[in-house]
Amino acid sequence: MNTSLLDILHVDGKLYLKFSGELTLYNLTSSQVMIDIIDFSKEKIVVIDLMNLKFLDSGASIFIYKLRKKLSSQNIQNHLECDNKDILDILELVKNEKEKSTKILHPKRRNIIEKLGEHSYENYLGFLSFMAFLGELFANNMHYITSFKNIRYKEIAFEINESAIKAIGIVAITSFLIGLVVAYQSAHQLKIYGANIFIVDMLGISVLRELSPLITAIVIAGRSGSAFTAQIGAMKITQELDAMRTMGFDPYKFLVIPKIVALMITMPILIFVSDIMAIIGGMVVANIDLNISITLFLDRFADVIAAKHFFIGIAKGPFFAFLIATIGIYRGLMVKDDTQSIGFNTTKSVVESIFAVIICDAVFSIAFTNLGI
Repeated sequence: MNTSLLDILHVDGKLYLKFSGELTLYNLTSSQVMIDIIDFSKEKIVVIDLMNLKFLDSGASIFIYKLRKKLSSQNIQNHLECDNKDILDILELVKNEKEKSTKILHPKRRNIIEKLGEHSYENYLGFLSFMAFLGELFANNMHYITSFKNIRYKEIAFEINESAIKAIGIVAITSFLIGLVVAYQSAHQLKIYGANIFIVDMLGISVLRELSPLITAIVIAGRSGSAFTAQIGAMKITQELDAMRTMGFDPYKFLVIPKIVALMITMPILIFVSDIMAIIGGMVVANIDLNISITLFLDRFADVIAAKHFFIGIAKGPFFAFLIATIGIYRGLMVKDDTQSIGFNTTKSVVESIFAVIICDAVFSIAFTNLGI
């Protein structure tokens, strides 16, 4: 194996560093030790002589580059003598790459228009992605309902138990407290005007038409919607979805559609439970704070609250359920290959589901009001 030799000479007031042989990363240490002990502060001109050098690798090229950089920083003139084209080429390559890497690129601060445009474009791409997901979902759904053989009854029953039956408790407690709070806050104002009995009208219409469907949807979005995202996201990270496709199972038919169908079936039932518990909560406050007996409350409720208010609230259930399940599953499919992405998309699924439910409820309210329903 050829080694590198370094001769250090002083000629005509110049310091010569003469390299010969092969200078590589493996034999560089001895030359570096010899150069480190030189006191360059006493020198004015340093000549790096590579005329007798036969080979130079990239590691040694970086060493030569740093040596010349060090001499220049100390205001010492340095010259390179070499007639080997291959060695000159690698020295030039190292120099160019080093100069590129040392340039500090200051990021350009974007103005508000650029930021707005970037966010708008990202939202546009997200919207297109969601529309593509809906298209594939409806295509699979049409195939799903063409035959009773395609319906996954077992999976739907399992999802009904997970997303509805296990959620009855939290929906019931939440609705009871909402009915209790709304009635309590209204009771004070009604007593001032001596209109105690009208708490039945206010509570019945607001609970049946708006509060129960909305509160139920929000609870389910936080409970079941987030669970859908986390479950499918975890399956995507562990490549279970890819394994299903490899074995010939369509994830849409086995995972996506049963969840959506189950939630659309059970949401009206949960809203019905919410109606009952919210009315009971209001009834308790009316009896304690306004001295309205349970019999009087129920008689007034039957007289002034039309059945249409109940059916309007129930009818919103499948639409809310579809939005919650679809957004939750879509966000689960958007999970990347890291656990942090699960938390990020789970949070987004809950926020987007609640926002979509409120928008949908507003559209229903405007439509029913204009239709006189």
